Amino acid sequence: MSDNVVTRFAPSPTGYLHIGGARTALFNWLMARKTGGKFLLRIEDTDLKRNTPTATQQVISDLRWLGINWDEGPEVGGPNGPYFQSQRREFYDKYVKQLLEQGRAYYCFETAQELEKLRKQAEAQKKGFVYQRPAVFPTQADVEKACLEGKPITIRFAMPQGTIEVYDLVRGAVSFNTAELGDFIIIKSDGFPTYNFACVIDDRLMGITHVIRGQEHLMNTPGQQALWQALDFGDLPKYAHMSVTISESGGKLSKRERPQTLRRAIKSRPDIYLDKLADVGGINMEQLKEFIAGDKMPDMPAVETMAKYLGVELPEINVSDFFKSGYIPEAMVNFLALLGWSTGEQKEIMPLDELIALFDITRLTKSNSLFDRGKLLAFNTEHLKMLSKEKLLAHFKAYLKAVDSPIAQADDELMLRLIKICEGARTLADIEHKCRFLFIADDKIEYDPKAVQKVLMKDNGLAMLKIVREKLEAMPELTEQGIEDMLRALAEQNNVGLGKVAQPLRVAITGITVSPPIFDSVQLLGKQNTLARIDNTLKKFRA
Repeated sequence: MSDNVVTRFAPSPTGYLHIGGARTALFNWLMARKTGGKFLLRIEDTDLKRNTPTATQQVISDLRWLGINWDEGPEVGGPNGPYFQSQRREFYDKYVKQLLEQGRAYYCFETAQELEKLRKQAEAQKKGFVYQRPAVFPTQADVEKACLEGKPITIRFAMPQGTIEVYDLVRGAVSFNTAELGDFIIIKSDGFPTYNFACVIDDRLMGITHVIRGQEHLMNTPGQQALWQALDFGDLPKYAHMSVTISESGGKLSKRERPQTLRRAIKSRPDIYLDKLADVGGINMEQLKEFIAGDKMPDMPAVETMAKYLGVELPEINVSDFFKSGYIPEAMVNFLALLGWSTGEQKEIMPLDELIALFDITRLTKSNSLFDRGKLLAFNTEHLKMLSKEKLLAHFKAYLKAVDSPIAQADDELMLRLIKICEGARTLADIEHKCRFLFIADDKIEYDPKAVQKVLMKDNGLAMLKIVREKLEAMPELTEQGIEDMLRALAEQNNVGLGKVAQPLRVAITGITVSPPIFDSVQLLGKQNTLARIDNTLKKFRA
C-alpha cells in the first residue's frame, strides 16, 4: 500500500474520550503506522453549547496514555492547521459561498419550533421527516429581511436527486436514495458549520486518504460524498465503517451510562440534600436540577465527584475510567484492537509492534463486537506479567497519583517490592488495595464488617489473635522467614490450617481479608505498628 496514506481522529470535545472513540483512534493510527503514512488529530469543536472545558485536554491526555501519538495536530502543529475547527471559519465560509453561488446550497429561516412541528406531522403520518426544498431559493434580500426580523438563518445543502452509492471497505457497495435523506444543514444559525460540512472541508484540505470510523457514521457518508463532489474535490477518501461494540447487557456501549447511573441514584434517594450535592460537585442548584431532569450534562469531574460523595460506583466507559481502575495501556490497546478486527493469528495477547505488523484494514469485521470485561481483565493480568519492572513502576506511580493513594509517598525501591509481592495481580488497583494498609495510621484502619464477622468473631479468631500477639512480641526481630516459621508452628500445635492463624492477624493489621503474603505484610509493617494494630483490634472487639 502507498506510503501516502493519511488518516485522522476527529473527536468532539463534548465529553471525555469514550472507549469506542479510543478504538476509532487506534485503528486509524494502526493504519498509518502500518503503511508508513501520517496520523492527524483534529478537534471538532464547533458545537459550542455542548463543548466542556476539560474534555479537549482529557482527550489529548488519554491518547498519549494509550501511546497513540499524532504527526499533526494540537500541541504538535503541522502544515495543515489550525487543528481546532472553531479556528477554521475562513475555510468554511469560502466553500459555503461557492456552494451558494453555484445554487448547490440555500438559506433557510425556520425556527426550532417550526421544524419540530414539521417533524411531528411526519411522525403522525408515519413518515420519516425530510425537509422540503423550496421551489425558489431565498435571495440575499430575503436574508437581510429575516435578519431584521430576528429569525434564525441557516444554510442547507441541496442534495442531488437519485441514488448515491458509497463504497465501504468493510461492507462493500451501499446504495442510498437521496429522496429519503433530504437537504441537510451545513451552516448553523450561529454561523458555525455542522459536522457533515466541516469534516468534508477539513478532510480535503488536510489530505485525508482513509476515513475509518464507527458504523453509526455510515448514514452521514452519502451526504458527505455528495458535498465532496459538489465542491469538485477530486478523488474521494476511502471509507471503512467499523462494527458496533456492545456492552455485556446487550446495548451499545454508551458514554451516557455514567451520568445516567448517577442520575438514577439521585432520584432513588429522596433523603439527599441537593444543595450540599451541588456544592460538592462545584455546580449551582439550577445546573443540578437540569442534570437530574436529563436536560443538561455538567462537566465530567462534577459527575465523578458527586458520585464519589454519594458512594455510587459508576461503570467504566471512558479511557480515564479504566486508567483509574488500574488497567495499563498495553492491555487496553491490545484488547481494543481485537474489537471488530481479526489478526488472522491464533494468539490474542500481543505487544504493540505485533499489532502494527499484522494490521490489515480488510480484516475489519461486519458483525458487532462484545466488550467483554472479563476478557479485558485477563488481558491486563497477562500484560502486567510481560512489562519490564521500569515500565510497570512508571505505570504504578502514575496510577497512584491519579487516585490520590497514600502509597504515592513510597520510594521507588519500596514500590518495586510491593509490586513484586503482589505478583499475579490483575490490575494496579489490586496492588494498591492490598498494600495501602502500610501507609495508614494504626488508629485509622477501617474494618470490613464481613471480615470481622467471618474471621474474628468465629472459630476463636480473637483468642488466636491474642496468642499470635504474644509470639510476635517475643520475637527479637521480625523477618519473613521467622514470621512464617512461627505462624506455621502455631497452626500445627493447634491442629488447624494456616488460615485460622494468619487470617485473624491479617484482618487485625489491614481491616480486610486480602493483602500481600502475611509474612511480607507483617515484616513491612514492622513490629511496633503490628502490635499496636492487634491491640486496637482486641480492644475494639472486646476480646
